Amino acid sequence: MAADTSVEILQKVLENEILQTTKVVEEHLDAELQKLDQMDEDELECLKQRRLEALKKAQQQKQEWLSKGHGEYREIPSERDFFQEVKESKNVVCHFYRDTTFRCQIMDRHLTVLAKKHVETKFLKLNAEKSPFLCERLRIKVIPTLALVKDGKTQDYVVGFTDLGNTDDFTTETLEWRLGCADVINYSGNLMDPPFQSQKKFGTSFTKLDKKTIRGKKYDSDSDDD
Repeated sequence: MAADTSVEILQKVLENEILQTTKVVEEHLDAELQKLDQMDEDELECLKQRRLEALKKAQQQKQEWLSKGHGEYREIPSERDFFQEVKESKNVVCHFYRDTTFRCQIMDRHLTVLAKKHVETKFLKLNAEKSPFLCERLRIKVIPTLALVKDGKTQDYVVGFTDLGNTDDFTTETLEWRLGCADVINYSGNLMDPPFQSQKKFGTSFTKLDKKTIRGKKYDSDSDDD
């Protein structure tokens, strides 16, 4: 009975939050419509031109990204290519993988989806066994590891699946959220509300993200249990 009561209370709280959110959205739309009603033809034409310019600029930016290899998840052959690729793009996600590691295939599937969705970011993969110098320099000891690069500098890492719930069954949305936490993609969701929060009621254990310790912690290999 106590559990049923708790569920009912939670449902009422959620319904109230939805109603409040809907009310705010409606009020915002009413205000915008009122502004439009008060505009004369010249102001409307000016607004239209600004929006067209913004769309044109966004399309040009997208084409520039695509010309630099964004929009697809692809493999680069060498360490030298890594430095060239990160020099060309503001945001880069590079997956250091190994052919014999099953979890790398799991990561590949999710990154393929995200590369198409987040054209603003370049998604790459590099064979760790063929890049020993780079792995040593970036202190990569666990496979798979994602190096998250901004403005040519490696700012963050996703090491194994620790920040993704310590499970092979994490969702693409969970990885997307984690990349959003590192500000390496344009994340439209709420960073304070991880997509895996709803899974906690099913008993799934997730590690709290602490960006300050990700790079400094001692890595334990989870790549040898495939």
